[in-house]
Amino acid sequence: MKASAILCGLVIAGACGSGGGKNQVVGGALGTTHDIAGLDTATGAPKADPFLPFRQKYSNQGGMWLPEQMTLAAHVERFRKMGVRTDPKTLADPLGAPLAAIVQLPGCTGTLVSGEGLIVTNHHCVQGALQQNSTEQENLVENGFLAKTRTDERSAGPSQRVLVAQGFKDITKEMRDGLDKVKDPKARKHEQEKRLKQQIAACERDRPGIRCQVSGFFRGGKYLLIEALELRDLRLVYAPRRSLGQYGGEIDNWAWPRHTGDFSFYRAYIGRDGKPADFSKDNVPFVPKHFVRVSDKGLKAGDFVMLMGYPGSTSRTDTAVETHHDVEWKYPYQIAHLKERYQILEQHLKDGGETSIKATVAKQGVQNYLEKYQGVLKGLTSGDLLQQKDALDNKVKQWASQPGKEAYKQAIEKLEQLIAERNRTARQDSDREIAFGGSSLLRAANSLVRWADERTKKDADRDAGYQDRDLMRAVGSAKQLTKSFDRTLDRANFRLSLVRALQLPEAERPWLNVLLDTKKNVKVAEGLIDKTLDAWYAQQKLADEKLRVDLLQKGTTAKLKASKDPFIKAALRLLPFVKAADEKDDALAGELLLVTPYYAEAMREVLGGMLSPDANSTLRITYGTVRSIKPGSKDVADRPFTTAAQILAKDKGTAPFDMPKPVLEAIKAKKFSNYADPALGGDLPVNFLSDLDITNGNSGSSTLNDQGELVGLAFDGTIEGVSSDVVFNGETTRTIHVDARYMLWTMDVVDGADHLISEMGLTPRL
Repeated sequence: MKASAILCGLVIAGACGSGGGKNQVVGGALGTTHDIAGLDTATGAPKADPFLPFRQKYSNQGGMWLPEQMTLAAHVERFRKMGVRTDPKTLADPLGAPLAAIVQLPGCTGTLVSGEGLIVTNHHCVQGALQQNSTEQENLVENGFLAKTRTDERSAGPSQRVLVAQGFKDITKEMRDGLDKVKDPKARKHEQEKRLKQQIAACERDRPGIRCQVSGFFRGGKYLLIEALELRDLRLVYAPRRSLGQYGGEIDNWAWPRHTGDFSFYRAYIGRDGKPADFSKDNVPFVPKHFVRVSDKGLKAGDFVMLMGYPGSTSRTDTAVETHHDVEWKYPYQIAHLKERYQILEQHLKDGGETSIKATVAKQGVQNYLEKYQGVLKGLTSGDLLQQKDALDNKVKQWASQPGKEAYKQAIEKLEQLIAERNRTARQDSDREIAFGGSSLLRAANSLVRWADERTKKDADRDAGYQDRDLMRAVGSAKQLTKSFDRTLDRANFRLSLVRALQLPEAERPWLNVLLDTKKNVKVAEGLIDKTLDAWYAQQKLADEKLRVDLLQKGTTAKLKASKDPFIKAALRLLPFVKAADEKDDALAGELLLVTPYYAEAMREVLGGMLSPDANSTLRITYGTVRSIKPGSKDVADRPFTTAAQILAKDKGTAPFDMPKPVLEAIKAKKFSNYADPALGGDLPVNFLSDLDITNGNSGSSTLNDQGELVGLAFDGTIEGVSSDVVFNGETTRTIHVDARYMLWTMDVVDGADHLISEMGLTPRL
């Protein structure tokens, strides 16, 4: 490596020909104390890595760490022993390099990789954008997309957003102080929500384009006010064909070995005035403060890797009582429901036209969660993870039973009582929620009715989600529905939710008769449901975008009552049930506010302070090593890298193993150039494994080397490790990444995306 290339990662981007003189490139030896090149200065040969033995023996304990936690002594010591060139203290600054380049997408993570707003994420994270831009004549879901010029880039859709973090502030005191003095649980919940809205309002006041949120950690023991720049013009730039981006499909999902090119690119745009703006041809690319350098140098087994992203949800700080309930009821019930949804979508894959396209996209998401929940349940019941959970729970209670810890003991006892009370109505609560959201038209109608009801209040007094600040997002979702709605699929899913509710005793589903507007003493049966839905879908008006948006922006309860739309009429009938459920939830939440933080704090004490808060879609860091499932195995299938040559043996020419012909021809010709890895026999690396700790929401998260350079993207885990969402198991937890070299090779050799490679500061090689 030339010295100039090394320095390029440490200086202003413009000095390296990467564009944007004001942008700071992330990547390079941040806080380095070791020789960057790793070469013997006398011979030029690679030096022996004195830190490799420690990394090879390293057993990841897990943790989706807050940036501020990276200064803990244990992290600093591990980084030192692993020979990491990035100072962990650098990772404690969420507004500096590299964390400031990590952005949040709906349900996924992205990374800014150029000074012109280019964002890399997973292929499966752009399915909605592909579907939004697909027609019967131009099926981008199957054929992929490449914008050769900026003017060719297409809107990802009116509801798509990218959030770029701008500020973090600890407001635990403001959110918690004095809550214990509010005796009524519902009043306590409303007091906390009032504080939350006040914090957000003050944060966003006179700052258009800034989106603020209050997030709780350690079960409400800590609160952060997080502000982000909300960019509303997100455009699709490049996505390879489905047969490459989703190679292996459902068969390979959650499995290793893997050969999936799960990557795509967006670009964020802003108005010419430098402010966030809705989609317009006059908008210009967003210029970020930081972006990550993409590396083509690659990795090897045992190398250090770290990952930054926005993991969605875990439940590791749950009590044992909560976990046992999930195992005994929640997961089996969710699995059964997802199986039925999957069957519906599978039946409509060959309907033709946009129904098939939408069924294909939806089926992918349903299958992903179905298999994951099955894996979580199996992992928790086939090994000793439940016993580990019980043992930790007992330690927490023993700690809380010590003299001077009476408040903890009482809080934990109260918490378990509240959980038992909640669990008693779990089935009927779940069925109601599924039914009320079972149709996109009913969801839209419920939203319209709720907006009209809340609009009668002062903005500050409205429920969160129905304030003026939320209207723009709601309008975007209303517009997005135009392309995502399919009458056939919507009716089938709605019918499923109502038929499932029929299994409840009649006394536990009073809302069903009200929803269907049955006459007194009429017994609800499947035939009645079918007859009602046939009439509703024939008479509905809400599929009309103009009507939806108009009612959302200007609707009143009186105007809605005058509507003839059957879904709106149903939503009006259901409003009392919605409010009653909210009241019940508020009362429980108010009780939990005072007790849940005690449990998490006691757990942190038992673990010596080394506890990361459960995932909640906020910025996190995890780190570890490139590691196979069986590090000692010599079997090719157990190696931490897969290669292009293996695709030739795997490909069948039919989905899901139907790699595009240009890819197969290039592999046969070994047209790899310098993207090949000598350590892999001159073959092209495709995917690799690590022991990193991820979950849903981490999709698209950048995998960085010890210099802060992007070397891959996380896109999946192995089924054996998904139960780590509940109880972390370092022996079985593995993350699957697409190798940056495979990404670059596909762009260079297969799809002709050389202009994007150049934009990222690299040189196309073929």
